[in-house]
Amino acid sequence: MCYIGPDLGGFMGKRCQFSEKTPRRGRSYALRGISKKKKGIGLNITGKTKRRFEPNLQRKRFWISSEERWVTLCLSASAMRTVDKIGVDAAVRTMRMQGEKI
Repeated sequence: MCYIGPDLGGFMGKRCQFSEKTPRRGRSYALRGISKKKKGIGLNITGKTKRRFEPNLQRKRFWISSEERWVTLCLSASAMRTVDKIGVDAAVRTMRMQGEKI
């Protein structure tokens, strides 16, 4: 989780500020049996439980040269690669157009 400060309510949900990735729902399967590769009759699913796929969020400080200040962003790993590719200024401009307060 990324901390946003006491004035805005403390902790916010797990969401990337750039790509807006959020947790996804899915299932975890319990398997039983011997696989056909090992000369068995195959694997059977014996149980399905619900789970969450969390985004890989990291807190990272970026220097914005146009504003002469540091900005701390909560980004997923894939969004960090995109920010490196297009540049911090362009990424911040995109986030502000999406309505993100930086």
